[in-house]
Amino acid sequence: MPESRAQDKERFRRLSREGLWIVLGQAAAVLGALAGVRLLTELLAPAAYGELALGLTVAALVNQSVLGPLANGLTRFYAPAQEQGDLGGYLNAARRLVIAATGVIALIALLTLAGLLASGRAHWIGIAIAALAYAALSGYNAILNGVQNAARQRAVVALHQGMESWLRILVAVGLMLWLGRTSTVAMLGYAAAVVVVLGSQYVFFRKAVPGNSAAAGSANWRRQVWQYSWPISVFGIFTWAQLASDRWALELFATTQDVGTYAALFHLGYYPMSMASTMATQFLAPIFYQRAGDASDGMRNAGVSRMSWNLTGFTLGGTAAAFVLALMFHRQIFRFLVASEYASVSHLLPWMLLAGGIFAAGQAIALNLMSQMRTQAMMAAKIGTALAGVALNFAGAYWFGTSGIVFAGVLFSVLYFAWMTALSVRSPQLARH
Repeated sequence: MPESRAQDKERFRRLSREGLWIVLGQAAAVLGALAGVRLLTELLAPAAYGELALGLTVAALVNQSVLGPLANGLTRFYAPAQEQGDLGGYLNAARRLVIAATGVIALIALLTLAGLLASGRAHWIGIAIAALAYAALSGYNAILNGVQNAARQRAVVALHQGMESWLRILVAVGLMLWLGRTSTVAMLGYAAAVVVVLGSQYVFFRKAVPGNSAAAGSANWRRQVWQYSWPISVFGIFTWAQLASDRWALELFATTQDVGTYAALFHLGYYPMSMASTMATQFLAPIFYQRAGDASDGMRNAGVSRMSWNLTGFTLGGTAAAFVLALMFHRQIFRFLVASEYASVSHLLPWMLLAGGIFAAGQAIALNLMSQMRTQAMMAAKIGTALAGVALNFAGAYWFGTSGIVFAGVLFSVLYFAWMTALSVRSPQLARH
């Protein structure tokens, strides 16, 4: 019994240290992002800020459909590879998969350039190239972050999360003051900053993650990561469409200036809730994956499910508190964090927070499904809600402009949360049939 208590205390101390590093890393990232909103909205007019937001949708396509799913798969299978003593095979598989993903990104770049030239939008080529470069580099960085997080190298992950957020803004601001206040220069600053972070990541990765064991299982790990990741890649395309459609709907039915004011609202409302969800996921995902193992043990899966529901309840409670505070202080928040040209949408901040919080609660449930290797069971929900979200965004933008987009986001998040809940309460056995 004394030995058991000592082990419990040691586990609590270890988890507390890990949690502290995650909080510090995410706090630095959030502060950097908020400082970035303030600085960029001071330097860029709403129309230019809107162009930057549209350019970032190109980067989001790569992350949602190519490198993001691969990062998820590699993160998920680190613990099984470690348990089986085959990190060498796992890392060899990771290298091959990253090379293949880079080929896909190159193809996307060629298609994007051809499409812009064919449509007579050559003036978008500069920001598109910069956005794709930023997407690839930040995707590689996310993969290294995910594997290091799975290896429980929390301090390293926290350092680079904070570093990337601040460097991205500082380099972008420096380049704009030097080369000109345009969206393309800002995007080039984002890409240049990630190069620095990626170099540091690689140095720490080589030290933190041993890879000198035998690589006999490389083909097996490639197959498993692919089987886990391809459904995420497929519904990632639809998820991207939903994420990007709000900005492009406003570009179509309103103005680029409206896109810029909406982007500032999104970064102050949806983004903090997303970051809070990311912080919880970053802390819990390796624990969930280790406890679930290969997801073949029903008792282990049940324990993970209980943790997931606790996280969901906590997320919804935090969302309710944030919604009330934003109702009371949205004007003051905008006055402090955004340039005055963007203040016209401050009244929508509580609803943007609500949309982000409900979606984050749905993501907490999705983490449970991913822990149990049920990514294929999520496909219908991810695709169905994404298509509904696209339709809601275009309808909202057409009829009500920015307000319509925000309330479309709330409806989408509620639908997503409800569908994830329905999937989670079904038994894995039923879900496989």
